[in-house]
Amino acid sequence: MKIKLGFSTCPNDTFMFDALVNGRIETGPYKFECVLADILHLNQMARDGELDMVKISYNTLGQIWKDYQLLDAGSALGHNCGPLLISKRALTPEDLQSKNLSIAIPGKYTTANLLMGYFLPQAQNKKEMIFHEIMPAILNDEVDAGVIIHENRFTYQTLGLNLIQDLGEYWESQTELPIPLGAIVARKSFPNEVISELQSLLRLSVEYAFANPQASSDYVRLYAQEMEPEVMQAHINLYVNEYSQTLGAIGKSAVDKLLSVGTEMGLYPTEPQIKIL
Repeated sequence: MKIKLGFSTCPNDTFMFDALVNGRIETGPYKFECVLADILHLNQMARDGELDMVKISYNTLGQIWKDYQLLDAGSALGHNCGPLLISKRALTPEDLQSKNLSIAIPGKYTTANLLMGYFLPQAQNKKEMIFHEIMPAILNDEVDAGVIIHENRFTYQTLGLNLIQDLGEYWESQTELPIPLGAIVARKSFPNEVISELQSLLRLSVEYAFANPQASSDYVRLYAQEMEPEVMQAHINLYVNEYSQTLGAIGKSAVDKLLSVGTEMGLYPTEPQIKIL
């Protein structure tokens, strides 16, 4: 059975999916056709129903939960790993709201944008960009501020950019829960048996990555050639953790809370009802 699988080129994803897609574990009847893209486009492909199994933002799950099943493995969820709101010149949160300043975001349906709205609901002058275009846009004065994700959180200070707010830190201070960033989902049109088997294979892939951390090195570097090795490893360490193997009760509570906040913000047509198989 061919599965059209989408995930990002970021080190945390290539690290987790390496064993699954490169023959390091037995996948039985399943063959994976991989589509690698940035999270903005992965979210859109999921919304358009183009992929069978896909990495998405948890915010997007609130939009597509009737069509896609959340898998218990593969999540990017944790502590001290949230998006950062930054700027070139010294700005305050009040400046952004009262002066209607422009803010770059890595996609309307990203968790980063939800967390931005949670922190500053009146800041509405937003511009969607692919995540790696945001810091150059700030430096070139194309936008006044931006929400950065992934490896950019490790490098923004070297460019002289200023932190306005750690949006993940704000989330944790308000909820006392970890930050649900990215999820892996599969089509609900698949039989439950197939979804459960895909979930098990993904967990095996994550477990293999933890047990054999060097095995994926070439695959990770293939898509992160411009990234310094220490930044690449810091990226993996930050986003791949125990919640990537199983959400558990705390992880599930964090997901439920995020989607509840999104519902209160009016982001979803109906309140999401999320269950794990």
